[in-house]
Amino acid sequence: MSFYWIKTHSLIKKLFSRYVWDFPNTKNKVYLTFDDGPTPEITEWVLEQLDLHNAKATFFCIGKNIEAYPSIFEKLIQKKHSIGNHTFNHLNGWETTTDDYNANVSLCENSIKKHKNEGGNSDSRIFRPPYGKIKPTQAKNLKNLGYEIIMWDVLSADFDQTITKERCLKNVVSNIKPGSIIVFHDSVKAFKNLEYALPKALDYLDKNGFQCEAI
Repeated sequence: MSFYWIKTHSLIKKLFSRYVWDFPNTKNKVYLTFDDGPTPEITEWVLEQLDLHNAKATFFCIGKNIEAYPSIFEKLIQKKHSIGNHTFNHLNGWETTTDDYNANVSLCENSIKKHKNEGGNSDSRIFRPPYGKIKPTQAKNLKNLGYEIIMWDVLSADFDQTITKERCLKNVVSNIKPGSIIVFHDSVKAFKNLEYALPKALDYLDKNGFQCEAI
């Protein structure tokens, strides 16, 4: 299995305090996020699950997918979910020059604005780096442009095809606390685990008095 943090350590949060890792609160609010869409059928299935629980979420979209599936993207807006920028081509910041990275973010921003309907968030100024990998210079430039860089507190690891669907669910429900930012992926690669874990995670959140809100 690849190495990654399921629950973000407090030391990491302190070392990278310029990024948003969670939103601590006393009202049992948590923040479901979905990366890598929109994806045909899968994103729409996610929307159906959220509707069943009156849950709102945040979708960090890839620009090329917005361009390929604009009608699915527009459904996210219509249902009042928040939209975040996830670069146009799902770039690894550690392997990309700062100029190329920031230009790719701008391309994604343009796609978001082009396909947004009335009633969506007025300006997409939340950003999540693909793979969680971003250079300090890239982050500084994005912050200067007004972006909040949203990381996570709880990682489902639904993308990891070496783990079981039960493990994926446990990654979420064992680590949630008020204010947690939880990462799922509305992608083909993740769907085997997502299809099992998301409905059960939503049931768990309901039964334990958590409220799912958009960022």
